[in-house]
Amino acid sequence: MSFEKSHAEFIQQHLERRSGERRGRLERGHAHGEKVFLQNIWWAMYGNFDGLHPEYEIVDWRGKSYFADFMLKIGYLKFIMEIKGFNNHIKEMDRQSFCNDTNRELYLQGLGYRLYSFAYDNIANHPDQCISLLRMNLSLYHPSPSPVSRVLLIEREVIRFALSLSRNIRPIDVERYFELNHRTSVQWLSRLVDKGWLRPVRPHPNSKVLECELVGEKMHFF
Repeated sequence: MSFEKSHAEFIQQHLERRSGERRGRLERGHAHGEKVFLQNIWWAMYGNFDGLHPEYEIVDWRGKSYFADFMLKIGYLKFIMEIKGFNNHIKEMDRQSFCNDTNRELYLQGLGYRLYSFAYDNIANHPDQCISLLRMNLSLYHPSPSPVSRVLLIEREVIRFALSLSRNIRPIDVERYFELNHRTSVQWLSRLVDKGWLRPVRPHPNSKVLECELVGEKMHFF
């Protein structure tokens, strides 16, 4: 099924389950930016809209209704995704609106929501980067749609650990963090070097490899 047809059915299904202001907000609020996010990011990642709720109503700390662009549920976990245009969220925002926006984010996190914000310019012009970043975040919680080998899971965790370091990764780092012996740690780093995700670093051209650095677009690994 094409994106356009699936998108129309997705919105219609949610409209049929709503009434009053919740329905009106979906009709008015789900606009160009939200559709671009679905087409360029979400559809490209999953090819469906399962578990996704557009213009999702949440009562904020003031008792007022707030409508998030999208809410995603993965089991008991809840994620809020917002599409932010520069004019609406920065240039046209006054001090009080800015304060309310930051308070809302803290309040939602206190309720257990995980918040992901996307700049419209990025989803429109740099969707691959957004996909990589979103996949990197959701991979912490979202199981793969197909079975994943133990080797791939370990490789992902080594890369994730390398990303968390503010320097190059060494065999001793892998040994200590994953509680492995030296030989196994070297083997895992060597596998990632062979796959092109890590690059060996030598103090001198003919010296022994003591550490490795991440290569290029690191987030694309996820």
